[in-house]
Amino acid sequence: MAHVQVVSTATPYAHRITSRGHALTADEPASLGGGDQGMAPFDLYLASLAACTAITLRMYAEKKGWELGEFSASLSSQRDETGKLHVHRALSASAPLTDAQWERLLDVVARTPVTLVMREGAVITSARA
Repeated sequence: MAHVQVVSTATPYAHRITSRGHALTADEPASLGGGDQGMAPFDLYLASLAACTAITLRMYAEKKGWELGEFSASLSSQRDETGKLHVHRALSASAPLTDAQWERLLDVVARTPVTLVMREGAVITSARA
């Protein structure tokens, strides 16, 4: 389904991430001892959900013949008193949409592929290469 590789760099916490010929850098902020050369792991977590949100809603709107104009999704996360992570998405589109269209988009966004995996969890295994 997907394959990503991460390799360390000369900077202590900075790592180069590659997938299908694309590359980016992940790092920790200076406040955590990193060089702030890229997004931190939880930023990438939210970025994955944001990207899936935007792409899925764009595909859905095109299928329906709806114009979204410039679409944006702003995501934030915080932990509650038990340590459970809560993610909030704020969506906007520059094109005028009816309340019924927004209701449908919010229904669709609740079932994007990345949303579903994040909600259900995943089996994660590790092994020596």
